[in-house]
Amino acid sequence: MSKAKETILEINLAHLTHNFNYLKSKLQPGVKILSVVKASGYGSDATVIAKHLEKIGVDYFAVAYASEGIVLREAGIKTPILVLHPQPVSFQNIIEYRLEPSLYSSRTLRKFIATLTSNNQKDYPVHIKFNSGLNRIGFDEIDVDHITDQLSKTDTVHVVSLLSHLAASEDHTEREFTIEQINTFKKTAESLIRTLGYAPILHQSNTSGILNYPEAHFDMVRTGIGLYGYGNEAKYDAQLRPVASLKSVISQIHSLEPGESLGYNRAFIASSFTKTATIPIGHADGISRQYGNKNGFVIINHKRAYILGNVCMDMIMVDVTDIDCNEGDEVIIFDAKSNAAKVAERSGTISYELLTAISPRVKRLVIDDN
Repeated sequence: MSKAKETILEINLAHLTHNFNYLKSKLQPGVKILSVVKASGYGSDATVIAKHLEKIGVDYFAVAYASEGIVLREAGIKTPILVLHPQPVSFQNIIEYRLEPSLYSSRTLRKFIATLTSNNQKDYPVHIKFNSGLNRIGFDEIDVDHITDQLSKTDTVHVVSLLSHLAASEDHTEREFTIEQINTFKKTAESLIRTLGYAPILHQSNTSGILNYPEAHFDMVRTGIGLYGYGNEAKYDAQLRPVASLKSVISQIHSLEPGESLGYNRAFIASSFTKTATIPIGHADGISRQYGNKNGFVIINHKRAYILGNVCMDMIMVDVTDIDCNEGDEVIIFDAKSNAAKVAERSGTISYELLTAISPRVKRLVIDDN
């Protein structure tokens, strides 16, 4: 693999295949896999990711908003696409692009049925979202009779799945709460199924649910962060391969004498001789200001170089006093070894935030070993 000559995000499809197969190995035969490709495929490239997953046999996709699903349809994706958080303003587009909404409230259910009716639709695939303890969006258990009543009055919809979302499946100290969530969802789903007269797909598990709660795999599981190489736990991270690697180069090297300052607001003042390297990536590319002032680091020639001063819009400066390096040398912001979880943890955040923050202006380079 050639060295970076500019700021790039490498997307390794062989790693994506590995992660997909690893997660699939945790499931019983027949359990479907829904791949979450929202937020530009967790900061990579949703179209590239979806096309590859479609090729290797994914059952479903999920996006957050209708606009994300439209991008996939226009790119030629045929696999069913679940829209996790649709807004009524997008319902017409959802129908036009044959996306499948997760209906999570009386308002969304009522308005989507009305939109279907005005479009002369019948048996349109929808998903019903239940709140089992995350308390974010979703119908509650007491709403089952209301849902049943609304569905009994129309032939416009067909309930493809019932879903919920685990709140703390990666936290072993919250096992009791998670089991309660699983049981709440099972009870609620069984109640609605009795009145529907047919059994939709059930799904509740996220990546950590797949790995830690096999009793919650039901008919389908949803995986987002796991597909991209992160298992929210060291023993699982070791089995997964980060799909994205963010790299850059050293633009220039400076030498600071004691008392000299660096960057905006003179946030770093050298207390001794300091050699710094300037790198063409900044908060407009996804490296937020929280990584500045030695909270974040990059890797140069296998050594950590800590970010000095404030992160600029288009640049960071790092300490290379003890690193043998030259202008033009490659810089690793994160990759398979120095992964996004390690970089994010030092700055008090999580891999999800670092990955999804990578700006569209960062060039994407797809690595496909096939």
